[in-house]
Amino acid sequence: MKKAILASLLALCVSSPALAEDKPGLQEDKAPPPPHKLDDGYRGIEDARTMNVEHAKTMHDGATVTLHGNITKKLGSDVYRFQDRTGEIDVMIPEAVFQGKQFSPDDLVRFSGSLDKKHQPPQVRVTHFQKQ
Repeated sequence: MKKAILASLLALCVSSPALAEDKPGLQEDKAPPPPHKLDDGYRGIEDARTMNVEHAKTMHDGATVTLHGNITKKLGSDVYRFQDRTGEIDVMIPEAVFQGKQFSPDDLVRFSGSLDKKHQPPQVRVTHFQKQ
């Protein structure tokens, strides 16, 4: 009996933060920072491998890319416009990848996925998403 009560309380504590956010995905109430204010998509994060949109667009179809920057606009049900200091690229982010996170164009995001050059214009199919 004690284990069942403890398990119920633990489940409630873990799920409460997820219930606090209304709707996952892009909250378009804030504007992205202007390009001259971007610092290669980094705000105090150190990473050994730097990749940007300009570099990602030169890679081969199916290449794994990791980008840091801002998602500025929703273009379709799962398609968004991503921007960093070097340019813009469309990204496809399934709702399941958001894991209930909300973000605005002002928020720095980081994601990984595969480059789809068969799609015109090229886009990134996101598999991992993180709000910084």
